[in-house]
Amino acid sequence: MGVELVDVELVKEPTGHFLRFYIEKPDGIALNDLEAYHRRILPLVERVDYDYMEVSSPGADRPLKTEADFERAQGMQVELKTYRPVNGGKQFTGELVGLVDGEIVLNAPGGELRFARKEVALVRPLIEFDEEDLQDDAPAK
Repeated sequence: MGVELVDVELVKEPTGHFLRFYIEKPDGIALNDLEAYHRRILPLVERVDYDYMEVSSPGADRPLKTEADFERAQGMQVELKTYRPVNGGKQFTGELVGLVDGEIVLNAPGGELRFARKEVALVRPLIEFDEEDLQDDAPAK
């Protein structure tokens, strides 16, 4: 179908069990892609116990999981969260250097930081914007 399956999750939420598929493709995901994938995958999950199935794009802040994800994100600002405190903190931000010898390396304001992959709960692009970014560029009527 020309899409990459990025992630699958089955989670229990207050309204029921959600089976979620996250798909992506280089030129972006359109609504038609989501619908086509949903129709194609539906017969393959008949034996899975779920209440709702969703297919969506992982979004701009897609967590980095694979080596290819880390390669694509080199040089980007990221946020990193650890399972346990490291040097007194569990959340760090900085420029992603990449995966080096099995460690996630960041250039942070205080210098280079290195984290073993097993101690990292989440790494994702840092999305920052301010009030000016939210301004409507359309001319007033």
